[in-house]
Amino acid sequence: MKEKELDAVIEAALKEDMPRGDITSDSIIPSDSVSKAIIIAKERGVLAGIEVARRVFRKIDAAVSFKKFFEDGQNFKKGDILARLKGNSISLLKGERTALNFLQRMSGIATTTTEFVKALEGTRTKILDTRKTTPSLRFLEKYAVKMGGGLNHRPNLSEMVLIKDNHLKLIGSIQEAVGCAKERVKRGIKVEVEATSLEDVKEAVQSGADMVMLDNMPLEKMSEVVKWLKGKVPLEVSGKVNLKKVRQIASLGIDFISVGSLTHSYKSVDLSIEFVD
Repeated sequence: MKEKELDAVIEAALKEDMPRGDITSDSIIPSDSVSKAIIIAKERGVLAGIEVARRVFRKIDAAVSFKKFFEDGQNFKKGDILARLKGNSISLLKGERTALNFLQRMSGIATTTTEFVKALEGTRTKILDTRKTTPSLRFLEKYAVKMGGGLNHRPNLSEMVLIKDNHLKLIGSIQEAVGCAKERVKRGIKVEVEATSLEDVKEAVQSGADMVMLDNMPLEKMSEVVKWLKGKVPLEVSGKVNLKKVRQIASLGIDFISVGSLTHSYKSVDLSIEFVD
């Protein structure tokens, strides 16, 4: 993760939570009070964001001690202590919610991703994320996907050409769209085409597309595409993929399955910061 980008996000989150300080803690807790606390798991999960949580407290108070016991990408179970903290009591209270907001959500994404990855064990298919992310938090959410064993699709609109249905409505044909892209973008940048039929796939491949995405296509049609394609270009499947049908899709011989729900419909992992004696 880029430190400057991370610092900017943390600073914005802290400002959101404390625009004029923590008037509760500042008014009732002695300024010289020192406390110990733990980050404890209330349920099982896959960790992501432990360094982000540490950085939250260091932004508030560089003297806070933060000792982690798990690394990002590791599994934890209910009751596990993920980290121990020691420092000024007010500093710990000020960072508690913001640190947990990052940690719970990132771990939720990592945990959800791992469930999809495990569902595909024994197949060659890889899980991809999408751009369906929280505005300004994409780099953190895509990092969490990687910690869960998934792969990152294009990070933004500037890194890869992906010709979708709305592009084709404006330009007219797949052949023309691919030709324009190949002519105008830098060499080495991949061109992917979204297809909804075998005819679309054939046109995309014959036009020079580097990758094809099958969007919301029935299994029978996917099977036809795989048989025709014979590995000519990598094949991605997208569109309302869930845990119940992800393995069935992979069994057809699909290279990648992109899952938007990894970053837009995950469940945060239940974690807590508790002060201890």
